[in-house]
Amino acid sequence: MTFHRLLARVFFTAIVFLLAALPALAGDDWRPIDPGQLAMKEPVVEKDADAEAIFWEVRINDSATDLIFSHYIRIKVFTERGKESQSKIDLEYFGTDRITDVAGRTIKRDGTIVELKKDAIFDRTIVKAGNRKFKAKSFAMPAVEPGVIIEYRWKEVWPNQLANYLRLHFQREIPVQLVRYYVKPAELSGGVTSVAMSYKAFNGSPPPLTKDKDGFYTTSMTNMPAVHTEQRMPPSDQLRVWMLVFYSVGKLLPPAEYWPKLAKDLYEQGKPKLKVNDDIKKASAAAVGDATAPEQKLQRLFDFCRVSIKNINSDASGLTAADRAKLKANESPADTLKRAMGTGRDINYLFAALATAAGFDARIARLTDRSDKFFDQNFTDDYFLRAYNIAVRVGAEWKFFDPASSYIPFGMLRWQEEGLPALICDPKEGRFVTTPLSPAEKSQQKRTAALKLTEEGTIEGDVRIEYSGQFAAEKKENNDDDSPVQREENLRDMIKERMSTAELSNIKIENVTDPEKPFVYSFHVRVPGYAQRTGKRMFIQPAFFEKGIGTLFSSSARRHPVYFHYPWMEDDTVTIDLPSGFALDNADSPAPLSAGDVLDYKVKIAVVGKSEALRYTRIFKFSGLLFPVSNYATLKELFQAVHDADNHTITIKQTAASQ
Repeated sequence: MTFHRLLARVFFTAIVFLLAALPALAGDDWRPIDPGQLAMKEPVVEKDADAEAIFWEVRINDSATDLIFSHYIRIKVFTERGKESQSKIDLEYFGTDRITDVAGRTIKRDGTIVELKKDAIFDRTIVKAGNRKFKAKSFAMPAVEPGVIIEYRWKEVWPNQLANYLRLHFQREIPVQLVRYYVKPAELSGGVTSVAMSYKAFNGSPPPLTKDKDGFYTTSMTNMPAVHTEQRMPPSDQLRVWMLVFYSVGKLLPPAEYWPKLAKDLYEQGKPKLKVNDDIKKASAAAVGDATAPEQKLQRLFDFCRVSIKNINSDASGLTAADRAKLKANESPADTLKRAMGTGRDINYLFAALATAAGFDARIARLTDRSDKFFDQNFTDDYFLRAYNIAVRVGAEWKFFDPASSYIPFGMLRWQEEGLPALICDPKEGRFVTTPLSPAEKSQQKRTAALKLTEEGTIEGDVRIEYSGQFAAEKKENNDDDSPVQREENLRDMIKERMSTAELSNIKIENVTDPEKPFVYSFHVRVPGYAQRTGKRMFIQPAFFEKGIGTLFSSSARRHPVYFHYPWMEDDTVTIDLPSGFALDNADSPAPLSAGDVLDYKVKIAVVGKSEALRYTRIFKFSGLLFPVSNYATLKELFQAVHDADNHTITIKQTAASQ
């Protein structure tokens, strides 16, 4: 019996995160305020901190149906920046999770208490980098100023979850003076005796869990610095100190034994999921048709699964959570084929069965998600191998496919799963094979603009932006569940963020839910004040698509490695008709830049006709992923050079005839 099947028979009690050296909470009462905390004038953990958590407490209660996190945080505010960062709160939650029982208060320096009013708490959707959307309970703490203490509580409910594989973080977005966990092992039922509580620490050395009273085990850490956010940094759990608490069967095996055994076990478990019957054979033959080359056959099978089978987990499926709950689970690829719908995993299993019927060796491949944490084979548990792809042997190599990811092109995987070791399930010798990393040419922004400049400095014309590969997948995921009106607003916000005077009209957004075609924006734009006029001369930035974008790396020092999600390419063509009576005065092109196989940048500025227009072309290609802090100065210098070249201006002057 597998570990996860065994865990399904286990009834979990609670894991509780509590603070040491403070009295236990009595119901929902606020804790007394120590006068010394009110009198604090400087932070303890980080000398330049604008605010610092005196404690952060979370009680995690397993009710056997829901998992309930009861949070309680107390923060000391030191500066005006601390006031700004800590007074407005967004408590994020996802999917069917809920935030309840929000309460808060501010304690002024003289001890006066100002309560957070219930009607000041509201639900909203917040948008982060890349247009990712999150739901949140939001509120503003009252009467916040330097010197006060703010504290607030809330409950976070995860429906139908068990207290297993919990991440206990010792570092947060704010420095914390003291953290202690109390963990109570599960009470087993059904005669199960071999399941034991285990833990694994990451990025630090928290003290081992030691036995405490009432069946609890405890560990604590003090003076934990904040996880400081930087541009293009690895995922937080790759950097901060945390502990994974989970339940294991017997002693953990060494890597050389564990992974081959897991690959064999997963292969046996997956056999029914990849079963081929007559219906699968017929469907495979029909989809392959007259294709003869292996790649062509696999593409046709891939397209069949992508187009003919509805992914019920996709935002674009039109199904609600209630609709999904009513659907019967597919037990085999034949079920998925017959019903023409299934989960993402069902669709991938169907693709593997169709490929097998077509004569290929197709296997389930398990791999991690590098947007969460980089994979470490020394941790012998399959917790991080939560992604399912299909590996197909073509000649002497394995190729990887994920038709369940609605917007990922054939031959690519989600960026989170490219360039990673994937465990190939095998009855004899399971092994890791690295998934390929798609080259920059596969993920492009192809941007064109036909513009006209007026003698007042206004620029106006038609723009088209095509996104392919990983760019397109992200754009489609971020837009497929929005209304057409909201999609247009998202575009307007994106353009106005860098050109505040921009006016957009005739907006068209194409291929939002198309699995193959590029995601396309096209629109008419008018930007007053785009060019600067000084007397008889006008200065223009021909890199229209880079106008208003700041340098990527502005800080002089770096705390964390630099992490790019995937290689990419930008291909720009901008044509600008010059105003009547003006001619080019200076139209030199920026020098090209190159950094081996990592970065390539080329710009060309040319005159069109008899100086009536200019054409600007730009190619930027970047292929790096992860750079240590020691490379930051060089990387910063390269991107600063690109930024300077993008901000290159040309000069036009008024001719004598015009004057």
